[in-house]
Amino acid sequence: MNEPPPGRRERKKAATRQKIAETALRLFLERGYEAVGIRDVAAEADVAVTTVFSHFASKEALVFEQDQDFEQRLTRAVADRAPHEPLIPALRREIEALVRHCTADGAAPIWKMIESTPALRKYEESMRLRHAESLAESLAADPGLRHTATACRTIARFVIDAFALAREAAEPETALDEIFRMVEAAWEAGRPTAKAGGSRP
Repeated sequence: MNEPPPGRRERKKAATRQKIAETALRLFLERGYEAVGIRDVAAEADVAVTTVFSHFASKEALVFEQDQDFEQRLTRAVADRAPHEPLIPALRREIEALVRHCTADGAAPIWKMIESTPALRKYEESMRLRHAESLAESLAADPGLRHTATACRTIARFVIDAFALAREAAEPETALDEIFRMVEAAWEAGRPTAKAGGSRP
């Protein structure tokens, strides 16, 4: 389903959010994550502290600006795919896009900062769990899939973990090929006995 283009107000809000996130990330990399506070970010971005918090719930969230967008893309990959489009390739495309984003030029210092900062590591772990739960709910809500709640949660965890495993691999694309062959096999293994009538794969 195609969504209408955002209006002027939405575009302005998105631009402000992007400016805050980019400013925060630059300051974190220049000065160190612990040395920069929300007031520093607000001052550098020329916005009020309340404006920062209207876009980001916490300091940690400033580092993961694509968090909500990625979660929505995953759930839409399930709900908005064509009636006969296979599920696992649709999910793989979203994971592959995120891996490309997170392994692009300039991303290494950001991940080094995340991995060396306990608060950011903890936030990323909770974020991944949240993404997995949202994906599992989307899978379970699709009447054409007909997998148990446990199967949906299991596959959702596998899909989310595929991102971290591929991102850390020397050859991310090869890693994704290997991982998603196993994800596909696990999804098929969890399929209940077919009943009369068609269903989406």
